Amino acid sequence: MHWVDALITVSTLLGGLAFFLYGMNIMTNGLERMAGGKLETILKKASSNKVKGMALGAGVTAVIQSSSATTVMIVGLVGSGIMSLPQTIGMLMGTNIGTTITPWITALPSLGGSSDDNLKFLNLFKPSFFTPLIAVFGIILIMFFSTKNRKNKDIGTICLGFAVLMQGMELMSGAVSFLEEQKEAFQAIINFLQTPFVGIWLGLIIATLFTTIIQSSSASVGVLQALVIGGFSFPFKVAIPLILGFNIGTCVTAVISSLGANRNAKRVAVAHLTIKLIAVTLCFIPFAIMGLFDNGTIFGWTVNVWHIAIFHTTFNVVTTAILLPFSKLLERLAYVIVKDKGDEKELEVAFIDPILIQQSPSVALSECSNLTLEMCKISKETVDFSIDNIYSYNDKASKVILDKEALIDKYEDSLGTYLVQISSRALSDADSRKISKMLHTIGDLERLSDHAVSVLKVAQELKDKGIIFSTEATGEIEIIAKATKEILNITESSYLENDIEMAKRVEPLEQVIDKLIANTKSNHIVRLRAGTCTIELGFVLSDLLNNFARISDHCSNIAVAIIETSHSSFGTHEYLNMVKSNHDEQFEREFKAFESKYSIGVSKG
Repeated sequence: MHWVDALITVSTLLGGLAFFLYGMNIMTNGLERMAGGKLETILKKASSNKVKGMALGAGVTAVIQSSSATTVMIVGLVGSGIMSLPQTIGMLMGTNIGTTITPWITALPSLGGSSDDNLKFLNLFKPSFFTPLIAVFGIILIMFFSTKNRKNKDIGTICLGFAVLMQGMELMSGAVSFLEEQKEAFQAIINFLQTPFVGIWLGLIIATLFTTIIQSSSASVGVLQALVIGGFSFPFKVAIPLILGFNIGTCVTAVISSLGANRNAKRVAVAHLTIKLIAVTLCFIPFAIMGLFDNGTIFGWTVNVWHIAIFHTTFNVVTTAILLPFSKLLERLAYVIVKDKGDEKELEVAFIDPILIQQSPSVALSECSNLTLEMCKISKETVDFSIDNIYSYNDKASKVILDKEALIDKYEDSLGTYLVQISSRALSDADSRKISKMLHTIGDLERLSDHAVSVLKVAQELKDKGIIFSTEATGEIEIIAKATKEILNITESSYLENDIEMAKRVEPLEQVIDKLIANTKSNHIVRLRAGTCTIELGFVLSDLLNNFARISDHCSNIAVAIIETSHSSFGTHEYLNMVKSNHDEQFEREFKAFESKYSIGVSKG
C-alpha cells in the first residue's frame, strides 16, 4: 500500500471514530433533554432494594445510550449528598447491562441484502437504506417544526445523532476494506494475540488503554465490529480479551469525574471500577486457563459482529447476576479503599456537585429546583420566627434567626452560580422557564430573611430600651403581623405546589397590608399629637412597619414570578398594572375578603 493510501485510510478510520463518538454524544444529549428532570426522579427512586436499583440503572442507560453518562450522573448525585453509596451499587451494575444495547445497533451494517429480485426487499433492512431517511426526518423536524416545540428539536437531534453514529460505523468499515494489501501483516498481529498468556494479556491491556483514551466501551466494541465487517478474522481467543478490556476501560470516565470530588463520590467511582475488575477476573482467569488446553475448539472459531454483541451482553448480564448478592461486600470494599481521614467526618454536602452540571444539566436543574423549594421553606420559617419574637427577644431566638439568614445567603449565592452555568447549556423550553422562575425568586427569598433579621433588631431595641407600645399600637401591630404571616403562608404554598390560582391571592392581600400600614401610620400621628405616643416610639414603629411592607412586597414578587412563568414572560410591573387598572374580578373579590378579615380603623385627630 502506497504511503498516501495509508494516510487516507488512517484519516478515514479516525474520522469514522470521530463521527461515531459525536453521533453517540448527540443522541445522549438529546435523549437526556427529552427526559429532563425525570431522570433525576427515576434515579432517586432507587432504594436499598438492589434489584430495583439494578433495573433502574439498566433502564436509564438503555434510554440515554451511555453507561458513562449514567455513571457520572450517579457520581454527581452522591457527591451532592442527594443519594447514598448503598443506593448506587445495584444501579452501577445495571449500567453495565444497559450499555449492551449499542453493540446490537452497531451490528446492523453487517446485514446483507440481495440482488435477487424476489429478495430485494431485504435491502430495506440495511442501515444504508434507512439511516439517510432517519437523517432527513431529523433535519425536517429541526428546521420546520422546532420553533414552538423544543421536543421536536430534541427528537430531530436524536435522529441526526443516530445517523451520524451509523455513518461513522460505515466509514470505519469502509476504511478497513482498504487494508486488504496489508491484511497479512494485521492478521499476523491478531495471530500473536492468540498466544497463551502473553498474547491474551496484551490484548486485554491494549483494549483497556484504547477505551481509556476514547472513554466509550460502545465505541470500542463498534471499532472491533467494523474490523470484522471489513474482513478481518478474529477468533474467540482474541475477541474475548479485547471485549473484557473494553469493559475495564469504560470505568475511566467515572474515575476522572470523581477527581476533586468528595470521598463519597470517589467511593462510587471505586465501586464501579471494582465491580468491573471482579467481573472481568471471574471471566478472564477461567478463559486463560482453558486457552492453555485449547486444541482448535470454540476458542479458535472466527467471530462475527453478532457473536461480539452476544458475548458482550452475556458477560455483563451473567456477572451482574453473580455479583448482585454481594452488594454489601462491594460497598464495604469501597469504604476500605477510600477511607475517611482520621476522625474527620465527611461534610454534609448541601449543594450541587459541578460534575452534575457538566454531565447532566437537566438533572442538576431539578436539584436546583429542590434546593429552591427548601430555601423557600427556610425563608418563611425565619420570618415567622422573627415575628413571633417581636415582644420576647432572647439570645437563643437571635442565634436561630441569624444562622438561618446566613444559610439562606449561601443558598442564594450557590443557586445563582449554578443556574447561570446551567442556562448556558442546551435545555428544553420547560427547563429554561424553570431557570427564569428560580432566578426571579431566589433574590426575593434572600431578602425575606434579611427583613427577618431587621425585625429581630427591632425586637432587640424594644428589649434593650424597655420600650412598650400603647395598647392601640400593639393591637394594630398584631393585626398586620397576622396578615403578614398569612401572605407568607400563601406565597410558600403557591411556590411549593406551583399553584397559579393560589399565587393570584397574594397581590390582593399585599394591597390590604399596605392599607393597614398606612392606617397605622396615620393613627400614630394622631396619638403623637395627643401626647399618648413619643417620637422615639414612632421611629421604632416605622422600622417595624417598613419591614412588614417589604416582606409583603417580596411575597408579591414571588407570586408574580409563579404566574408569569406559566405565560413565558416576566413583566412584573406590567402584570400588576394590568390587574389593578382592569379591575380584575378575582382581584377585587379577594381584596374585599382580606379587607374584611384584616381591618384597622383610622382615628380622627
